[in-house]
Amino acid sequence: MDETQQMETDLPENPDLAWDLDDFNNRQRAMDFVMQFEHTLCVYSPSVQQLYTNYNMYFPKELQRKMVILPDPTAFHDTFFYIDTRAVVATGLYIIPGELIDKTGLFLSNVAEDRSLGNRQIPFEAGMRAIMKNRPHDDPFLPVLAKGDLRSFEQSWPVMHLHRVKPKVLAEISDLDRNQLGNVIEEKLESLFIEQQKASAFL
Repeated sequence: MDETQQMETDLPENPDLAWDLDDFNNRQRAMDFVMQFEHTLCVYSPSVQQLYTNYNMYFPKELQRKMVILPDPTAFHDTFFYIDTRAVVATGLYIIPGELIDKTGLFLSNVAEDRSLGNRQIPFEAGMRAIMKNRPHDDPFLPVLAKGDLRSFEQSWPVMHLHRVKPKVLAEISDLDRNQLGNVIEEKLESLFIEQQKASAFL
């Protein structure tokens, strides 16, 4: 068995890196949606307290209802260690596809307890920039993903819940690492803004 075949049949040892796609009637739509974030949002693993900034997403043929996240093993410096679970919190904010509300691009929304969309949906970049601008300097808004954040809405639309990192809670890493972590997350988010702008230009 070659390396590619092995990758297609094995789940990662870290269960946080194998995401379920069971809830989606339209698996391809979920795959296309989540791939937008492969190089633009970092992924957190609570079981090992690590944050991955450089990874690839795979959809193994042998595991049709799974998405596997594989950090780049050659980019050790792109993983942040000792990221306490208390420093990564749910935000209640969701990235939703514009098609869900008869628009194009990505939008920010909240989702009510009954799994319905909240009362307000804001264009993704404008909403994120407004949130980031209004945060205190010592508590920036640094969005990341974790297992369970890719969710289905009405079983056919994928939506992405956001967690965020609270740097001032990270007592076990240096100030330098805290600053670097924040910079990397913000740089990746900017690249997502750029990708969305490019996509809009072709519509």
